[in-house]
Amino acid sequence: MKVELVTNLKRQATRILADLHESKEPVLITEHGMPSAYLVDVDDYQFMQKRLALLDALARGERAVIEGDTVSHEQAKERLGKWLK
Repeated sequence: MKVELVTNLKRQATRILADLHESKEPVLITEHGMPSAYLVDVDDYQFMQKRLALLDALARGERAVIEGDTVSHEQAKERLGKWLK
């Protein structure tokens, strides 16, 4: 992973962004030697957001199973049948 100082980002944003788009490698921005932010490619960011949404849905489904908040296969088919007609 590339690391850039925030001052370099201010001075060389165009170059840093061009490198990011070419390499697709995230860039860690530091301030006073401490991590401050990450720069990531837009496509990679959108992919991560979709993955997080999927993981969230899986977690909600797992929680529903643990809590017994489920329906039978027949009940699910009946409910979905109303939407698919």
